[in-house]
Amino acid sequence: MAQFKTTRRRLLGGAVAMTALTARARAAAPALPNSPVALSVIDVAGNLALTQPIFENYRKAKPQLVSRMTFTKAPAPEIPGKLKAQESAGRVDIDIVLTGTDALAAGIEQGLYVKLLPDHSAQLPDLQKVYLPAAWKMQSLAQDQGITITYYPSGPLLEYMPALVKQVPATADALLAWAKQNPKKFIYARPANSGPGRTFIMGLPYLLGDKDPKDPKSGWDKTWAYLAELGATVEYYPTGTAAVMKEFGDGTRSMMPTTTGWDINPRVLGVVPKEAKVAALKGFHWVGDAHYLCVPKGIADEKLAVVLDLIGFMLQKDQQAYTYDEGYFYPGPAVADVPITMAPEQSQKDIKEFGRPEYAGLIADNPMELPLDAQALVYAFRRWDEQIGTKTAK
Repeated sequence: MAQFKTTRRRLLGGAVAMTALTARARAAAPALPNSPVALSVIDVAGNLALTQPIFENYRKAKPQLVSRMTFTKAPAPEIPGKLKAQESAGRVDIDIVLTGTDALAAGIEQGLYVKLLPDHSAQLPDLQKVYLPAAWKMQSLAQDQGITITYYPSGPLLEYMPALVKQVPATADALLAWAKQNPKKFIYARPANSGPGRTFIMGLPYLLGDKDPKDPKSGWDKTWAYLAELGATVEYYPTGTAAVMKEFGDGTRSMMPTTTGWDINPRVLGVVPKEAKVAALKGFHWVGDAHYLCVPKGIADEKLAVVLDLIGFMLQKDQQAYTYDEGYFYPGPAVADVPITMAPEQSQKDIKEFGRPEYAGLIADNPMELPLDAQALVYAFRRWDEQIGTKTAK
């Protein structure tokens, strides 16, 4: 940072440059508060299942910085409008947004989040050094406006009930044929508010050999045609993944796209029977997923300072071990060298009982892809809503 300042002074020179530089330095290092602040956290990704113990640990460890934390949850599509209204009114009452790539993308597109990097790099760990390689790749999607706090390889996988599916599809074409032969038995949720839903549509271009899997506008001809044809067999698209799990768990549906976490956790909780199985279609690519911590524009500098300190705390190995949770985002940790043996005893027990030995091989033997970037993902959500979801959505 000192070298950067010196270079800037030498290049720009003069009092005007010095003033601008001083303002930049102040912005890059907001001062911690003299008395504890209250933080408001909104979760639009289900991330608190993984990280709420870490938030509570931080509050207990640093009572001089945080007096209390309030936690709320909301569907991802609601957060951009909520933040935009608050920021326009100059009354932002949300300090932290916990989001997947959905509300991350929408917020980036609308300019709703604070630019954290490189502006505040000095207050944060060296992310490339501490992250798993795949988590570091996921960080690029944040466009410097969010910090990866949890990661998993995601999917798309197929989950099915062995008693109801005698011939498990091995290819994308076989899945479509099965869905036609078993109408209303395949289900997935609206991608804009569902991790498995968006992973499914982002994974199809690889399975179908589409022209450009990263370009839903011009490179997904086969994918959009496939989704439309598959949609003719789908009764409706729930607004979130939990509803999908319930209908799959009670036997209303026989098959659904899933991810490692959405396979393990609902079985831990008893929402889905333990005997449910998963399969990977021939030629599939993992489409990774992550949860991000974003900061809305307009929060007070002293709160920003606390949030930056909190992020550093969340990325410590002992805290990351909590993210194994009950398999919801399996594995969960975004940082390297956090084995399951570091996780709480109950997490270790749940993963041992409900995890799948085949996941290690699937992760090692199949390519890992980044999700769509913010602009492409927003386009894909919009087009799916307009062309696919409106036909059968309830």
